Amino acid sequence: MARGVRKSIEEKIREKREVIAALKVRIQKENEELEELLKEERERNLEILSSFLAEVNLSPEEATQILKSNLQQEQENVA
Repeated sequence: MARGVRKSIEEKIREKREVIAALKVRIQKENEELEELLKEERERNLEILSSFLAEVNLSPEEATQILKSNLQQEQENVA
């Protein structure tokens, strides 16, 4: 059974470079989509937090201070 014409090493190198270039483009596109999803998640989380703070009538500064105080108390209890 006869085989087809073998590709030269130069041709194989060129094809691999083309594959790698295409994969780089795909990776870049996937990274852009990931960044967009992460941005959407951050925005959603901020909306949830903002709604909660409005519901309990706290400013972001007040909530931050409460959280810092609670964390400090927890750390003191662990130590």
